[in-house]
Amino acid sequence: MSQLAYLSNRSYVFEDYVWSKLPFPYTIYDFALRPTRMPINAFISGPSAGGPMSGPQAVSSEFWDSVCPKEKRRIITTEGAPPSKGTDGSVLMDWWVQRLAKVEDSCVEMEQDSLTDPIFDKYLFGGKEILSLWPGLSASPILTDFMWSPLVHSAIFRNFPILRPYSAKVLYDSSTTGVLPGLVAVHPRRGDFKRHCARLAGWNSEYMGLNQFPSLPDKFDPTPYINTTREDEKTEYYFEHCLPTTEQIVERLRKVREDHPSLSRVYLLTNGWGWWLSGLKDALREDGWADATSSLDIQLDAAQSYVGMAVDMAIAEKAEVFFSSLSSNVVMLRMAKGLEPASNRFL
Repeated sequence: MSQLAYLSNRSYVFEDYVWSKLPFPYTIYDFALRPTRMPINAFISGPSAGGPMSGPQAVSSEFWDSVCPKEKRRIITTEGAPPSKGTDGSVLMDWWVQRLAKVEDSCVEMEQDSLTDPIFDKYLFGGKEILSLWPGLSASPILTDFMWSPLVHSAIFRNFPILRPYSAKVLYDSSTTGVLPGLVAVHPRRGDFKRHCARLAGWNSEYMGLNQFPSLPDKFDPTPYINTTREDEKTEYYFEHCLPTTEQIVERLRKVREDHPSLSRVYLLTNGWGWWLSGLKDALREDGWADATSSLDIQLDAAQSYVGMAVDMAIAEKAEVFFSSLSSNVVMLRMAKGLEPASNRFL
């Protein structure tokens, strides 16, 4: 949405990150208190969070409410817009840019149902159609000026002993040289994935759209399993990529290390339980890795703990190699940074 605002020469309105819509400041998750909402600036900096840019600056929802009261707003709906499914991403973006160009009002609100009828939906982000947006997006300040928040950076710097960069400058360097040598960041998601992976198989899903760059070395092709009568073979193929076992992760990382001999350390960003992580780390060390650490090993203060997922992503963005079963946002940031496509690997 911030890219659409940039192309339309309008200010993007950013909101808080909302975990829960309960009318309380905290909710309970994993037997612990968690803020129901947090400022987006706690996670990211840059144009999408109000940072300086060449076009109109993004503004907070509070500022929007003060300068654009409801009676001054021009409401635009998704009526007449091309469907995301099957529509090239650049065609969809151009349609909305032209639609907004016809509106002279200063205050424009795009009314959408984020669940049933979003402007950019799961079909766009989950398919190859999004790739046509990459040339413009990768050159846009929305990505070129993207930064993690000072809070996230403080957490990374605090864990200097675990990350072991060759220079402290690497932790703040956003260039292609600012990588953590010898480190492969691995995202083996757990949580609800046993249920979700079965759904992905039922939907005949492929890799996320931005994980389908032709230049990326690993491919996922479920075609031979789509019309098979052996559903167990299809499920096995999906689970091998989506919810790999400890043995499969170890074997796959061994092959990645053969392709990248400089790798010696593993960082696991995951929501898996501690007992499972301990077993995986032991198995990796037994397979020859010098060290294996995880999200549970880094030290975070009270404020940093609430942005732990962003800290993990920032570490993955800086790793020499990133290895994942699903993630595409990290791949997007690494590609925008100019890192070699071959440094992004998938199960």
